[in-house]
Amino acid sequence: MIAKPTANRLVQLLDKTIAGERLTPAEGLELTACDDLATLGAAASAVSARLHPEPYRTYNIDRNINYTNICTAVCNFCAFYRSPKHEEGYVLERSELLSKIEETVALGGDQILLQGGLHPKFKLEWYEEMLADIKSHFPQLNVHGFSPPEIYHFTKVNNCSLEEVLSRLKAAGLGSLPGGGAEILVDRVRNEITRGKVNTDDWLNVMRVWHKLGGRSSATMMFGHVETVEERIEHLERLRQLQDETGGFTAFICWTFQPDNTQMPNVESAGAFEYLKMQAISRLYLDNITNIQSSWVTQGLKVGQLSLAYGANDMGSLMIEENVVAEAGTVHYLTLDQMRGAISELGYTPRQRNVHYELFDAEYENKAVLANQKWVRAQEEAKDSLIQLA
Repeated sequence: MIAKPTANRLVQLLDKTIAGERLTPAEGLELTACDDLATLGAAASAVSARLHPEPYRTYNIDRNINYTNICTAVCNFCAFYRSPKHEEGYVLERSELLSKIEETVALGGDQILLQGGLHPKFKLEWYEEMLADIKSHFPQLNVHGFSPPEIYHFTKVNNCSLEEVLSRLKAAGLGSLPGGGAEILVDRVRNEITRGKVNTDDWLNVMRVWHKLGGRSSATMMFGHVETVEERIEHLERLRQLQDETGGFTAFICWTFQPDNTQMPNVESAGAFEYLKMQAISRLYLDNITNIQSSWVTQGLKVGQLSLAYGANDMGSLMIEENVVAEAGTVHYLTLDQMRGAISELGYTPRQRNVHYELFDAEYENKAVLANQKWVRAQEEAKDSLIQLA
């Protein structure tokens, strides 16, 4: 059992991080035994303010497009995937994919999050053609696509090296890599909750090779299932070490496991307290990853907003479409006005940014606000019409 730090020891640890000094893994573990959420949050907020003294907090507009749900891996925590012969398996038609992107761009989005299952048959050329199609229609769009499990899977299906797979995808139009499929970067945990999926070292090596090719990516953690607090800190330490080596992570996002409709329904869902505590510790520990994103999509608007006072400097994506978390029964949606309002209520100016955390100009941002307001009104009118018909 990890001993709870005394009041003096807690002050010592938090003052160290606020001053910009690095926590050791043992010190990070001490913080997990602290139940003083407000104090942890205040320290994480101070670190965030040191890294981001600007008067704004950011968000981006994108869409999570899942090109297939067919997957050869078996993940107990996933309610989205379907086995290759399952009647509910699908592959998105190219015309539908492009239509979804067109709507995203019209709403001010500059990016799509493109992910799928581990399809057993598609060769690398299929993915290259998909990227080329997207870029030919939307050259300005960033494709934030293919998590490390997918990339590693591509190397096996095509008998190619990581360098070849990533170089070819980058040449075809891949812009950045999402940090999905990390779960907990400890093989004991991974072996218990998934089968047929990338291990810890290979997940990290996908990111390492991508960063060495000049690419940028996000890093993630899904917690609150079978892992220990020691393994949570080990996960953060592995990310921090890789960031020391490559500097390629632009942001970190953590969220709690959503157990409904999964093969782990008896796992008690972690609540807002645990989420905010883990996010605050992540901000304190990951001294070399500049940005921390809120996970409102799993926590809802109010806790997502509160995360800006617990170390986050970014509200994450408006996420016009989301399927994976929704399949687990957790459905939170925000309008752009709600997201911007949540930032404003805390005294910050809301600003739209791209994947590199570069701000859009005011004209672009205002057009996106107006387009989203019009889109929301159209959806509400359509819903009212259906209710009247019923």
